[in-house]
Amino acid sequence: MSALRTAVVGCGLIGTRRAEQAASHPASDLVLVVDTNETAARAAAERFGCAAATDWRAAVSHPSVDVVIASTPNKFLCEIAIAALEGGKHVLIEKPMGRDLADAEAIAAVAARARGRLKIGFNHRYHPAIRRAHARAQEIGAPIAIRARYGHGARPGYEREWRGNADLAGGGELTDQGVHVVDLIAWFAGIPQEAFAYLSTAVWPIAPLEDNAFGLLRYRSGCVATLHTSWTQWKNLFSFELFGRDGSLAIDGLGGSYGTERLTIAKRNPRGGAPEMHEEHFPEPDLSWRLEWEDFVEAILHDRAYLGTPAEGLAVMRTIHALYASARDGVVVPIA
Repeated sequence: MSALRTAVVGCGLIGTRRAEQAASHPASDLVLVVDTNETAARAAAERFGCAAATDWRAAVSHPSVDVVIASTPNKFLCEIAIAALEGGKHVLIEKPMGRDLADAEAIAAVAARARGRLKIGFNHRYHPAIRRAHARAQEIGAPIAIRARYGHGARPGYEREWRGNADLAGGGELTDQGVHVVDLIAWFAGIPQEAFAYLSTAVWPIAPLEDNAFGLLRYRSGCVATLHTSWTQWKNLFSFELFGRDGSLAIDGLGGSYGTERLTIAKRNPRGGAPEMHEEHFPEPDLSWRLEWEDFVEAILHDRAYLGTPAEGLAVMRTIHALYASARDGVVVPIA
């Protein structure tokens, strides 16, 4: 098969990263970039040597486009994904899977009958420390607890950006970075049974959206996951810890401002006392975007399984929906 002809909708930071990967991969060819900001679209087109447009419909209706990547504010992901799938395209959309559960369900329903494949952009799964931890998770036995923290300090004027706009974003920090955390919890331990949450708008004037989310997820096995995602984490932080009957895995950092990625594996001493410890560092540049694109390209060209399926994206949105419902009503909410 010839190279996958790809269009990217959205020329912001993430869209530009996606365009770079599509343009540089030997099995894909970036043919079109789209942004409502004509200056941004033309700049990206000049950088990558492709055509430019200002209407996303140019991408989903283009007869030569095989893959559409949607890197837009959350509000537009559903409409773009559905139109592209119905047009016979393969589709990669950024997390989350739309603004809310209704969007995710609508996208998943179309994806189930579409000819093309749909991938949700959970790039964190491709970070080296996280991948290594997932590959070694069985070594620590059945999970009994997960503790996850993820945050940054936002910035003045966030309320004027799309992430601070309830109509464009759908939710606040829980929808933004919390989606990555919920996805990783499900990847390591499966889908939880029930959820409880508190939300707060502590600093940034973005109400009704939250700048902090505190959640508890409980499994039928008794395993409990705790999460805190924050836009008031003044120094960027990523921490994901999985505790099993025979030891623990701790992932810290994501590179860049989040610090060098590090995986610490602890093997429980059955006689008591300090565990056996092993630590790995991953100082390399962030390759998650490249690895995620390679995963999707291989899935399309060779009919292989891939990460970030519609079912996985939908499960995450069901959990997020339950957390929001719990915070609203002050009760434990089952996850459908």
